[in-house]
Amino acid sequence: MQANHPFLINAEQLRVGLYIHLDVGWMDHPFSSSNFKITNPNQIDKIKQAGFKRLRYDPKRSDCEPLHEDEIETNLEQTRPPEIASTAEVKDEAINQLSTAQRLAQLHHAIDEAEVKFINAGNALRDATKNILNSPKICIEQTAKLVNDIIETSLTEGDIAIHALNGNRSSDEHYLHPLNVTILSLMLAKAMGVTVEESRLLGLAAVFHDIGKIEISSKVLLKKEPLTKQEQSHFEQHSEIGARMAKEVGLPARIGKIILQHHVYEDASGYPQYINPEKTDPLSKIIALVNWYDNLCNPNNINDAKTPYEALALMFAKQRTKFDDVLLKRLIKSLGIYPPGSIIQLTTGVFGVVISVNPNHPMRPYVMLHNPLLHRDKPHIVDLSKESNLSISACVRPSQLPKDAFDYLNPRKRINYFVDSELSAANAALNPEPK
Repeated sequence: MQANHPFLINAEQLRVGLYIHLDVGWMDHPFSSSNFKITNPNQIDKIKQAGFKRLRYDPKRSDCEPLHEDEIETNLEQTRPPEIASTAEVKDEAINQLSTAQRLAQLHHAIDEAEVKFINAGNALRDATKNILNSPKICIEQTAKLVNDIIETSLTEGDIAIHALNGNRSSDEHYLHPLNVTILSLMLAKAMGVTVEESRLLGLAAVFHDIGKIEISSKVLLKKEPLTKQEQSHFEQHSEIGARMAKEVGLPARIGKIILQHHVYEDASGYPQYINPEKTDPLSKIIALVNWYDNLCNPNNINDAKTPYEALALMFAKQRTKFDDVLLKRLIKSLGIYPPGSIIQLTTGVFGVVISVNPNHPMRPYVMLHNPLLHRDKPHIVDLSKESNLSISACVRPSQLPKDAFDYLNPRKRINYFVDSELSAANAALNPEPK
């Protein structure tokens, strides 16, 4: 973080109502989350005691501005000086106060909150794509705000991972292909070092990449059997229609170009066929890749669905010539060997579902286990990187689960992805590194 960042402030400027980011690991501060709104003076004391001199705040999520220089002295006179404590002492006290049960409760709460955010995001995108022709300016503004919020989470936070939602709030009916493509595209953009400005364009293009399907026959769009040659030709027009519509509603020209190219592949097997794959926009290559992946996992005919594990394996082993090799490898690295949503069996025989990738340990993700002794609302979640005696022995299809495990794990027919910094912080808090 550069010292001249406009949202960096001194610790003395802290006040109740500011939304702050502690850009360090969970173990390096005494709070349950690395970003939160300050609600009482004691939190300010702890931040100072932990040794923070400068930190980042979010003006959009804050209720007030930081203290100005002339206010700092007045504020100091009205508050007692904090007790002197070393960072190590504060850390030890925080760890002792936060038991394993509390950490698990924190993770469950974060999962629940992530599902609420996911549903709200899905509803917003559904409304935007539905009303884009009638109210283009409003829909584009609302979509841009949502994309910016996702970018703020996925590009400005430290350890961010993709999560598969499998809780009690969301369901198969909440699946939304454009939202999945947007989340996965922005995740991949961060991994590739794409700038924030280009990520904004990518996010908008991902949301509206299938806008041209508005003019495609619903009979063709909803057909579960293979399309006839004539139907396929009609379907493929959605890329060119989408590019035309993007221009008509006032989206930037580059977004229209990306929409036009989102089915162009490296081996020239895509469409429109007159486009040279070597001249496609780099951002269209990202959408082409994640769009293909999501369609493998969530096809029209759900009986043809691949598990996330199968989809990535197929793409790498038999379809890799279609995609930019660097992007494909980065996608696999970002989603992990066992992508979120995968159904797995441990060496102990216990079944589980992968809820989140562990960025530093791709073969040892976070897993929700089948444990009939615990209620489904508060399931047993483990970080396999901290369980030396446990490992994944197999990746299975939902149909291979015993009935009791199937009923408990409730594997979705459609896989929904979301990214949230608070959920990542809760994951980290569940099993901190030993001292």
